[in-house]
Amino acid sequence: MKRSIAVCHSPQMLPLFDLKGKIAVVVDILRATSCMVTSLATGVEKVIPVSKVEEALAYQGRGPLIAGERGGAKLQGFDLGNSPFEHMNQVGKAIVMTTTNGTRAINDAAEAEEVIIGAFLNLSAIKEYLISKTEDVVVVCAGWKNLYSMEDTLFAGALVDALGSDWEMDDAALAASTLYRSVEGNILGFMQQASHVKRLSGLNAEKDLAFCFEHDKFETIPILREGGLYAHNTRN
Repeated sequence: MKRSIAVCHSPQMLPLFDLKGKIAVVVDILRATSCMVTSLATGVEKVIPVSKVEEALAYQGRGPLIAGERGGAKLQGFDLGNSPFEHMNQVGKAIVMTTTNGTRAINDAAEAEEVIIGAFLNLSAIKEYLISKTEDVVVVCAGWKNLYSMEDTLFAGALVDALGSDWEMDDAALAASTLYRSVEGNILGFMQQASHVKRLSGLNAEKDLAFCFEHDKFETIPILREGGLYAHNTRN
């Protein structure tokens, strides 16, 4: 019997999906999950995703760095924003993170058997990890304020395409895979039309954009355990 892979395009749609007994792959390419993969791959001890600004501020002065953004812009008084380059090489530290879309999506997916964090940066590691497991999979796209986002859909399509035809796909997975294959030779060029890329361009985040669409830079998979994300390395 084939395992199944489904794609949820927005946390608002999650009540329509039964996550129990399944692996949820949460993705927010621009830029929360790209930051999480980067930070844990470069030495951060753990990342604690929280949905609200007030939850992050409660950790201020208690040891962890606090990172956050709303609308793509760094929150005032926070140690870090939402650029992967800010999250590199914080060796041994814990980061508490709140973002517009990604951290909420992680917490909303917590009823799944397992929650892992995906990005183009660890795409092949995610593929290998899922192949080694037995559960069905739901890709949870963080989207943008409950709406569809192109970049998260492209990741979902890339993952579906990488896993291959031995999986039972829902219509959203099939559509995402078809879209990805149609633009995989020029993702950055195609993404210039996307709404969130236009938002981030106004925040001088061009370097982040190029980085977040790099494939297979890391082998680290953040896995949610007891409210925190910890690094799992596929070569361990």
